[in-house]
This record gives sequence, C-alpha cells and structure tokens, in this order.
Amino acid sequence: MVPEINYWAVLLATVSSMIVGVIWYTPKVFGTRWAKLANVDLERPEASAVGPIVVTVLVSFVTAWVLAGASTIAWHFYGGGYLVAALLTAVILWAGFTAARIITHDAFEGRPSSLTVLNIAHELVTIVIMGIIVGVWPPADTV
Repeated sequence: MVPEINYWAVLLATVSSMIVGVIWYTPKVFGTRWAKLANVDLERPEASAVGPIVVTVLVSFVTAWVLAGASTIAWHFYGGGYLVAALLTAVILWAGFTAARIITHDAFEGRPSSLTVLNIAHELVTIVIMGIIVGVWPPADTV
C-alpha cells in the first residue's frame, strides 16, 4: 500500500532543495569553503554541472516523495498535527539515514570533519524545508 501523497508538495519540495543548494553553495555563503574542503576546482573549464544537476533533481524528488509518504504514515500512526509529523519525520530520517551515512563515509574516507559538518548541515536545512512544505500541504482528505 502506498500512503497518501500530495505530489504538488513533493514537486515544490524538490524545487526547494535546488534553491537551498544554490544559496548554500554560492561562493559568498559556503561555496568557496566547501570547494576548498572537498578539493573541488570551481574554475575547471571542462567541467559541466548538467549531469550532477540532473542527478540532484532526481534524488531530491525521491527524497521528497519518501518524506511525504513517511510523514503520512507517521501522522496516521501518531496522530496530532500533520506539520509536526512531517517535521519530526524529516529530522528523524535525516539523523538516522542521511547524517549517519555521511558521517560514516567521511570518517572512512578521511574527509575533514568541517566538511562533514558543512554537508550534513546543508542536508538538515534541505530536509527541514522539505518537511515544512510537505507538512503545510498535506494530501487531500487526510487532515
């Protein structure tokens, strides 16, 4: 059984993740620091961002879709407000899957802890905004 999902909220949450990324990785915000920590040369003339952007859109859609479904399941199970269910679900999924996995991989890859913190903070902001969008725009006939 697939839980009720508002696909308009999923699409908007997907777009929100792209907006957060554009702001977060702007050189005047964290882009320059991230590039230095991750050893990414932003001046490579042969580099194209098209492939990574397409991948990011796809995985952001999957993330928003899973969050929407998990939020509905949590709301049905626990009751209460749908926004609270979506936000709690977002933070729990971020901590248990996203942050935990990034920390594990970065530890084994020997990445700087400041890069790890920067990346998991970006993911937290992204998923919280997605949670807000999903939470304020629940599926029809659920709230």
